[in-house]
Amino acid sequence: MAEESNNPGAGDDWAAALNEQDGKAASFTELGAGATDEEGSQNLDFLLDIPLEVTVELGRTKLIINDMLQLTQGSVVELSKNAGETVDIFVNSKLLGKGEVIVVNDRFGVRITEIISQAERVKNMGRS
Repeated sequence: MAEESNNPGAGDDWAAALNEQDGKAASFTELGAGATDEEGSQNLDFLLDIPLEVTVELGRTKLIINDMLQLTQGSVVELSKNAGETVDIFVNSKLLGKGEVIVVNDRFGVRITEIISQAERVKNMGRS
């Protein structure tokens, strides 16, 4: 094996480091339960500042290209859900639950009415 011309001593350094380790087993400390706070739960404070994208889906529809090209300002697109029906709430494109649309200070909001079970969330993870 040829050594690189720009660092002629590199092979010797590696050989010395490998010889130094001969006969010595690597030692690792046992992994424990991790740092816990006074309540006994793991300290996950570093995750609290991670931004998540929350999306509320009012409804869906399918259009053929010709119908889409016919859309103009003022056109009405009919959605799959009826007025007053619950809307789907997604976090990072994964279904979290259902809710109802509300208006607060001239802004739309959603009141969460149902959070899907953990088993259901796991089942939906494979779906896009």
